[in-house]
Amino acid sequence: MLRFFVFLAINFSALAIGSYLMGGSPVENTFYQTIEKAPWTPPGWVFGAAWSLIMLCFTFYLTLFTSNQTFKELYAFYWIFGVQFILNVGWNPTFFYFHQVFLGLIILLLLIIVIAWFCYIGFQKSKMQGVLMLPYLLWLLIAFSLNGYIFLMN
Repeated sequence: MLRFFVFLAINFSALAIGSYLMGGSPVENTFYQTIEKAPWTPPGWVFGAAWSLIMLCFTFYLTLFTSNQTFKELYAFYWIFGVQFILNVGWNPTFFYFHQVFLGLIILLLLIIVIAWFCYIGFQKSKMQGVLMLPYLLWLLIAFSLNGYIFLMN
C-alpha cells in the first residue's frame, strides 16, 4: 500500500511541477491564446480530468508491476520511469513558456515511445496492466496531433 501512495505522490507531483513550470494556466498564457489551435482541441477542463485519470491508472500500473520485485530487479524500469517523469514535466515549459513547438513535438514523440514500452511490458505481465497504460498512450497521441497542428499552422 505504501508503494501505491509513493507512486501517486510522484505522478501527481509531475503534474504540479509541469503546471508550475509552464508559467500559469493555458487560459492565462498569451502565447497559447493567440495561436491557431486544432479544431479537435478539447475544452480546458478535459485536460485536467484526463491527466488525473491517466496518473491514477499509471499509479495502479506501477504498483502492480513493481510488486514482489526488488529495486535491483527493477533498476532499468526505474530509470525509464525517471525519463518519463522528466519528459512529462519538461513538455510544459518547452511549449508554454519557451514557445518551442517543434521541440515539444520531439518530447511528445519520445514520451510516446517510453509509454508504448510501458504498455508493451505491461501486456507481457497481464492484460490488466497493459490496459492501465492505454489512457496515457492514447492521450499522448492526441497531444501529439494537437501539438503537430499548432506547429504546422502557426
